[in-house]
Amino acid sequence: MADRTITVWVNRYPDRSTFLLQWIDPVSGKRRTKSSGIRDTGRARDRKDAEAKARELEQLLRRGVAAIPSEMSWDTFRERYEKEHVPSLAKDTAAKIGTICNYVEEIIAPRRLFDVTGERISQLAATLREKKKSESTIKSYLGQLKAILRWAVAQKLLPECPPIPTIRRAKKSSGATPMKGRPITGEEFDRMLEVVPEVVGEEAAPAWRHYLRGLWVSGLRLGESLELYWDRDDKLHPILPKPGKGLPVLRILAELEKGHADRILPIAPEFAVFLLETPEAERTGPVFKLPKQKFRRVEARGDWAGRTISSIGSKAGVIVRTDPADPKKKKYASAHDFRRSFGSRWAERVMPAVLQALMRHESIETTLRYYVGANAERTAETCWAAIPGARGSYAAAFGDERNGSRNTPPAETPAEA
Repeated sequence: MADRTITVWVNRYPDRSTFLLQWIDPVSGKRRTKSSGIRDTGRARDRKDAEAKARELEQLLRRGVAAIPSEMSWDTFRERYEKEHVPSLAKDTAAKIGTICNYVEEIIAPRRLFDVTGERISQLAATLREKKKSESTIKSYLGQLKAILRWAVAQKLLPECPPIPTIRRAKKSSGATPMKGRPITGEEFDRMLEVVPEVVGEEAAPAWRHYLRGLWVSGLRLGESLELYWDRDDKLHPILPKPGKGLPVLRILAELEKGHADRILPIAPEFAVFLLETPEAERTGPVFKLPKQKFRRVEARGDWAGRTISSIGSKAGVIVRTDPADPKKKKYASAHDFRRSFGSRWAERVMPAVLQALMRHESIETTLRYYVGANAERTAETCWAAIPGARGSYAAAFGDERNGSRNTPPAETPAEA
């Protein structure tokens, strides 16, 4: 923003105990007044301190950075936030910030930053529900808005962060199945491979089947898979040493990694074997050479690939979630469900710390979600195996229950010691 000639002076009114800072607003032409916070005790030092405050405020006003919080427009604040803070954040976070800011402008329509009050934020949440947004999505949006407003407080653009509604119904899943999907089974994976030609065409089918197989055995996130290259050190790439010279690993650059750190991590043996299926002479460029995009060229490549996988899941009839509030609303298998399947399979093979490294989870709590279901199934198998004939008795009782009869005697249990 261009520098503006604004002069701030110190004034003192008989009915005020502090020095006042005043200037002429170049836009409205009106005199503006702000307390310096310096009390007039009669010492010369007091006025010097107030004049120092005036010079500090004058510089801020000339840069258009800040004045009185109530006078900063929402548009000016958003422009500054997106210029000074957003570039330091991940691309996905920046996209979420753009989305919530657009909703604020659409629903709250604030003229000033000060107009974003707790009451209006509550109205924002209610309107998002009317738009059929899930409680988890609303919680995510409000969390991002809270971070934005806290930044405004830190920059002294707001006196305090307005209250943000607590979304109590949006709870993290403590089980093996994340809220937005579930691991797909091997049979469902095979069904998806079968319908690939119906979605992408016969010519592109081999490349897409290769891609789906890669997601199945690697546990890669969608964005990581599209940034996986054979021969570029500036991209995510596998390192495949000769037998006896070490084990295969994956090198991830900080800008591509969700944890924002350069890391070398192990890869699953089946993924290493999968990579070796590509002849050495052909190991150039991207590992997954998908056909060129022929529609919606302005959208991100990841969005296009993700939507194509979801279309394949829909064609195969692989439903990973049904909305409890609206049974007609179903979610079909997506790229991330392949990752969930990978985590679920390996949860039965290795300890949590190993799975955390394999999945590249920043928090062990995320990894442990895969273990809850796996451990429950193993415990159930042990319990049922301990009682001879338990499965047969259950099957018989289940059949009698359907027929309205309960006459089948229970299975004999071992005498207690």
